[in-house]
Amino acid sequence: MRTLSCTLGLLLLLSVYCSTATSNPVSATAHGQCCFSFFTGRIPARQIVSVVKTPSRCPENGFIITEAKGRDSCVGQNLPWAQKAFEQQQVNSKR
Repeated sequence: MRTLSCTLGLLLLLSVYCSTATSNPVSATAHGQCCFSFFTGRIPARQIVSVVKTPSRCPENGFIITEAKGRDSCVGQNLPWAQKAFEQQQVNSKR
């Protein structure tokens, strides 16, 4: 019985750790992704792979930036560097 209790406790701890370690401020909805917390720093342009606006139905306007490392970050649309990265991507995609 003691072994079973220890095993269940270990599994519970492991599942809690995994769920918090992989938490991401980008949440998928049925029609796209919304941001619920925002990165306030700056991401260097050379690390940015893509910039996508969040849907208008989201509670906050933002950009979802995918970095070269594969990580997604939410940033506010009011950040000049993020606006510039988004505009640059739009120009490049029209070429």
